[in-house]
Amino acid sequence: MDFSLIVLVVIVAALAFDFTNGFHDTANAMATSIATGALKPRIAVAISAVLNLVGAFLSIEVAKTISGGIVDDTKVTPVVIFAGLVGAIIWNLVTWLVGLPSSSSHALFGGLIGATWIASGADAVHFGKVVEKVLIPAVASPIVAGIVALVGTFLTYRITEKAKEGVVGKGFKTGQVLSASLVSLAHGTNDAQKTMGVITLTLIAGGTLAPGSNPPLWVIGACGLAIAAGTYLGGWRIIQTMGKKLTEIQTPQGFAAETSSAAVILASSHLGFALSTTHVTSGGIIGSGLGRKLAEVRWGVAGKMVIAWVLTLPAAAVVGAIAAAVSTRGSWGTILIGAVGVLVALGIWLASRRNPVSANTINDEPDAAKATPVAA
Repeated sequence: MDFSLIVLVVIVAALAFDFTNGFHDTANAMATSIATGALKPRIAVAISAVLNLVGAFLSIEVAKTISGGIVDDTKVTPVVIFAGLVGAIIWNLVTWLVGLPSSSSHALFGGLIGATWIASGADAVHFGKVVEKVLIPAVASPIVAGIVALVGTFLTYRITEKAKEGVVGKGFKTGQVLSASLVSLAHGTNDAQKTMGVITLTLIAGGTLAPGSNPPLWVIGACGLAIAAGTYLGGWRIIQTMGKKLTEIQTPQGFAAETSSAAVILASSHLGFALSTTHVTSGGIIGSGLGRKLAEVRWGVAGKMVIAWVLTLPAAAVVGAIAAAVSTRGSWGTILIGAVGVLVALGIWLASRRNPVSANTINDEPDAAKATPVAA
């Protein structure tokens, strides 16, 4: 396969991953606002899409971590990056199908690590950077966001306990619009950059850019548009899980969860930590449930989420490694892996039609959503 053609294929695959990242992570910003009625579903995803696009232009620190930190860019080829992307996309779609808010970021890291390891050896993976920039933030960020949301929720209810319920609800609904918008902006500064980093890594591997280069403007714009388009699509299954299944959410809780999540994500983007916004926002939602008296936190759902978090990086790494083992054997291997990836994605989409979740059924109980034949 012509070298310039495989670079183009990788860029398309990277933007496809960015698109899945968008609809997979819409819940991070908008699940609580939709659950409390602060925003209507379609308006919520439209606002989130625009702000994700804006956020993509605000920082490149995370993109630099991806393009020059996790793997050795001198030992990575576009074919290897393509294999890693296939692993990430498939894991994203599988977890979306079952409605689990796993980490798109860790799926991407896992796919790249697995593919690079198989193709170039373990020394091509910078495990020290993986621990520092990925694993430590993965553990710490949901705990920090959860504690901040817990304290914030507790104080909010204490401060407003003598105020009229209607006034409190109306005020915090307005606050939720602002806090959810801030999370969307923060998400763009963190998650859109991961795909920027992958495309930049591809251009470096292909000799188009010098090692250590920053993402070109066209890469920033393309990644921002791809994640915004995916965000607008919805991702209603995961929104339903985070908004309705994890804990009972009232407007003060939603405001506290979103504000704490935005603060953690923005701080991490500034420091170049490629954390999972899913982990952060899930921690914030659980913390808000713990902070409100008599609120129920459904630990069974939370436990399934944690299992998905733990499995995400190694599962994507295994798929990426298998894809790399085949695709590096020649053009036929790359074509085969691409065809298999498309067929798997199509099969997952067809399976999702059996139990659709839409903007119209997002706040229904899960069984009620089965009756509506509208797209998810």
